[in-house]
Amino acid sequence: MKILVPIKRVIDYAIKIRVDPTKGPHGVQTKNVKMSMNPFCEIAIEEAIRLKETLVKSTKKKDAAEVVAVSIGPKQCSETIRTALAMGADRGIHVDTGGELRGDYVDLQPWGIAR
Repeated sequence: MKILVPIKRVIDYAIKIRVDPTKGPHGVQTKNVKMSMNPFCEIAIEEAIRLKETLVKSTKKKDAAEVVAVSIGPKQCSETIRTALAMGADRGIHVDTGGELRGDYVDLQPWGIAR
């Protein structure tokens, strides 16, 4: 069984967010800000690893399950994938979007693709 866990790179939850009023409604400053894995994605990785360990114990096969972490975004998302691998994920997949997309991934939403 393959367990696919999507993970997202976000501004660290312990950091105070600064807003740049010149950018309008999408004015969150992301330069020189610490980024980390979304806390809910961390919980999902932990739960996937628990599920994998349960399957390994019940089937007595080491390759009964595989946890795959997937992230879509710029090259900095590979750091988030490394965090997931350090937590215990077996593989990581990074879909590189390059620098042409906005930081809030609006262009990847259905209405952005339909334009």
